[in-house]
Amino acid sequence: MSGPLSKLKVLDLSTLLPGPYASMLMADMGADILRIEAIGRHDLVKSFQPSHNGSSYSFLTLNRNKKAIALDLKQSSAVELVKKLISEYDVVLEQFRPGVMAKLGLDYDTLKAINPKLIYCSITGYGQNGCLKDRAGHDINYLALSGLSSFSGTQKSGPVLSGTQIADIAGGSHHAVMGILAAVIERGTTGLGQHLDISMTDAAFALTGMFGAGGVGADVDPTLGGTVLNGGHFYDYYQTQDGRYLSVGSLEPKFAHIFFSNIGRIEWLERSNSVKPEEQQALKNDIASVIAEKTLEQWDDIFSKLDACVEPVLTVSQAAKSQLMSDREMVVNVQTVDGDSVKQIAPAIKFNNNSLSSMYVTEPNSADTKNLLTEFGYSEQEIDAMVSAKALK
Repeated sequence: MSGPLSKLKVLDLSTLLPGPYASMLMADMGADILRIEAIGRHDLVKSFQPSHNGSSYSFLTLNRNKKAIALDLKQSSAVELVKKLISEYDVVLEQFRPGVMAKLGLDYDTLKAINPKLIYCSITGYGQNGCLKDRAGHDINYLALSGLSSFSGTQKSGPVLSGTQIADIAGGSHHAVMGILAAVIERGTTGLGQHLDISMTDAAFALTGMFGAGGVGADVDPTLGGTVLNGGHFYDYYQTQDGRYLSVGSLEPKFAHIFFSNIGRIEWLERSNSVKPEEQQALKNDIASVIAEKTLEQWDDIFSKLDACVEPVLTVSQAAKSQLMSDREMVVNVQTVDGDSVKQIAPAIKFNNNSLSSMYVTEPNSADTKNLLTEFGYSEQEIDAMVSAKALK
């Protein structure tokens, strides 16, 4: 693929979500990604449902536009292969617990001696140092320890689960890509790479910067349902007559005026300015009663013609078929290894000179692996020996 990162070569040793999503973002921008699939280590994402010919749609999306080889990094010959690759690669992306890469002989200090320009990005739950560095965790745990869960929800619901993995993606994936690209820019000046330590908990903590700032600066914590954006205001979701939902984000006075006028309750506009939680809750209860009188389609017929920050809550499949996503080219056909094509969510970053027509998904295969190793000076006999030893697949 073409793109602004077409000269960047990334070796991706990660699995599951944060690392693969990060390398997918870079691949979508044209980076040359080589994914190292671990022999004998199943990637849980591959088994998710629904699936296409044995691989989940999640796995196919996360691993598009990447080359792939399968190695057993517990074998010295596989480790030596990675070390040879390092001389040609700009970035290593890994997601093991601290210390694992050192045990494999693939830690930053070792690889930096081979390639001083190497940018080495480690994504972990709790960072490379600190009291929890060796502790297992998932997105829900990082959100909990960052404080973000403490005000995500309402008094009635308590902390709520998000539909997407905030710490994993906004925390791990996005911060990793930002850090890598910043390091690439700095390397252009210094000629040197560096080790990036991305903690998903650190990043989730940083994501609380708007309403969490007072908790850090003044020990005044945001609470469940206590801010203007988490249930402390009429800004919320309301159920319609047919069991669907309408999103109402009419914060500013001009939008609030349009909203209340078109639900037939302009007299409630003054109530919307109250800062008393009990009065806002009473207003929300009244709004809920009115919204429940019509179907989502009926409300959409009213508000689709108005600029009021009021929109229907769509399912993902409905969003994919919407005029908006069509206009924005947010669904793309991607060719799979078996010659089929699958529809996927397209990259959200648009470059005016980057085509999405050549997107693909690959799996490790002997022909591609042989070609790659031949480029690095491996003989056919050496390749066969690694296959026989099950260091290479």
